[in-house]
Amino acid sequence: MITAKEIAPLHKQAIDFDDTEQLKAKFAQLRRQRKPLYLTASEFENVLEWKLGQQIGRQRNLRAANTDELIRAVTEIALTITHPDKEYELELRTDILCALRGVGVPVASAVLALVFPEEYAVIDFRNWRQLFNEDKTVFSTPEYKRYMKKIRLLANELGWSVQEVDHAIWEYDKRNSK
Repeated sequence: MITAKEIAPLHKQAIDFDDTEQLKAKFAQLRRQRKPLYLTASEFENVLEWKLGQQIGRQRNLRAANTDELIRAVTEIALTITHPDKEYELELRTDILCALRGVGVPVASAVLALVFPEEYAVIDFRNWRQLFNEDKTVFSTPEYKRYMKKIRLLANELGWSVQEVDHAIWEYDKRNSK
């Protein structure tokens, strides 16, 4: 497993750091202005473009069924639901977002990480490889919960946000994997 010492020099060094900060600021403004909070199809597409990059075409046909009205309704439920058990809240939010066609746990985690950057990180094959020493590209909600536990441990050790840890691990893997 990757250590805090290994990622400490990579704090805020991820290649997409500036893009991420801009999107986080946009969604922070939406959190303040929009009650109840939801995303439009256009805002959801911003998340997809950020998360998927050049792979944006994957699942596009499936995602086409997700109308603006449907995206607003599903994201409103996912982004406003709360529960005293934060692990259960993560599970609910993730699974609700995954109800949208073409949306899996990685994309759901990206929505949560951009809207609630202090609470969530994006699950990704690079980070999974570094945290659990296994190659994996498809993730379940229980695996996301396991992943977030590890990310939170490192965040507490470093005094960083979970998203800062997420980005540093991603950058570490990008620089050190063959």
